Amino acid sequence: MKEYQTITEISGPLVYAEVDEPVGYDEIVEIETPGGDTKRGQVLESEDGLVAIQVFEGTTGIDRNASVRFLGETLKMPVTEDLLGRVLDGSGQPIDGGPDIVPDERRDIVGAAINPVSREYPEEFIQTGVSSIDGMNTLVRGQKLPIFSASGLPHNDLALQIARQATVPEEDEASEDDEGSEFAVIFGAMGITQEEANEFMEDFERTGALERSVVFMNLADDPAVERTVTPRMALTTAEYLAFDKDYHVLVILTDMTNYCEALREIGAAREEVPGRRGYPGYMYTDLAQLYERAGRIEGRDGSVTQIPILTMPGDDDTHPIPDLTGYITEGQIYVDRDLHSQGIQPPVQVLPSLSRLMDDGIGEGLTREDHGDVSDQMYAAYAEGEDLRDLVNIVGREALSERDNKYLDFADRFEEEFVEQGYDTDRTIDETLEIGWDLLSTLPREELNRVGEDLIEEHYREDITGGDESAEEVSAD
Repeated sequence: MKEYQTITEISGPLVYAEVDEPVGYDEIVEIETPGGDTKRGQVLESEDGLVAIQVFEGTTGIDRNASVRFLGETLKMPVTEDLLGRVLDGSGQPIDGGPDIVPDERRDIVGAAINPVSREYPEEFIQTGVSSIDGMNTLVRGQKLPIFSASGLPHNDLALQIARQATVPEEDEASEDDEGSEFAVIFGAMGITQEEANEFMEDFERTGALERSVVFMNLADDPAVERTVTPRMALTTAEYLAFDKDYHVLVILTDMTNYCEALREIGAAREEVPGRRGYPGYMYTDLAQLYERAGRIEGRDGSVTQIPILTMPGDDDTHPIPDLTGYITEGQIYVDRDLHSQGIQPPVQVLPSLSRLMDDGIGEGLTREDHGDVSDQMYAAYAEGEDLRDLVNIVGREALSERDNKYLDFADRFEEEFVEQGYDTDRTIDETLEIGWDLLSTLPREELNRVGEDLIEEHYREDITGGDESAEEVSAD
């Protein structure tokens, strides 16, 4: 292993050094500062005689007298089942005061792309316990379903609720006979504040969710370069647990906006030609490399499901980060500012939200045979109620027909009873659909034109029509 003392320039997170032999792209570097510290870095660019190194721990303390060692290998994540229950920093080092990790093996963090031919189509339902997701935008095992939020909205509370509550219903039944795969959560936090980190950890420890989780924490004051490594560490761990140890893994990555800002910062330090709004032109490819690591592989029991969270700058969903994310992923869940200001928890706006794989993950044998029809009918009724709200602002409620008033009431109750549930309520899919039928039964029977006649016979509550139901009547049904 050769050691060089040939640093020529230090620019932001980058160090440039002269070399007299070929150096590999992405190779890991150790830089020893004159003060005796050792920092790790990664080769970003390698030209004749000159390499650009991005330093994970930041370049403070490095000067021209520092020595540079090239280790001849790429960055690897030590993986083992014992990672469950552990808290690591953004570059995979334990920060929970526990013992050192003794890995089963070390995996390249770039991962291997899943061959499309060996991918299995995602179609098993994951129950998050959140009605607006389970009922209307169902999450399916192996899917990537981002949460589109904005600054100041409680996306972290929603993420924690999903991390705490998510289960695979048929696996629950199987686990009673000790069959089937276990469920694990990988939580990758990028650029979050110390306060947010404390909230996450308190919640994980309080609810016992930490036992089945691996947490990667990259804080806002950690170097931007480390932020680009964190999601890859998390996904490498997820792939190991899913495809080697047969776990069903849910990966929650927050906040992808901070990740993309780090890409932009490094791109600027490298003086690259910027793309849209200053982000690198390769950001689409870079995000796809992360998101496409979700999925299922034929012949393997495990799966990797992703919920990336991103805060849309300026609440703008045409911004490059949500825009590119929307192209790559299978839908999105919108967290809404208006619903949040009304005090609805979680404030998920159902109308612009979408799960493209929902139809394949619901129905008889997966959730319930009435799921698709109930979801379609509620969506249509809520959309009509929303349109009528705009009309009421102009002509007043008195000008509307009795039918229109029923749709207005439906929209209000949909938000107050179906979407609103608090962050500690865990609803089964049956409970979610029963609330749906309670709401649909406030509409006249002939209005339910998206539900099969046999399902209306079975589930419609005659005594609720007109909105005068009582608790006894509902429970009698």
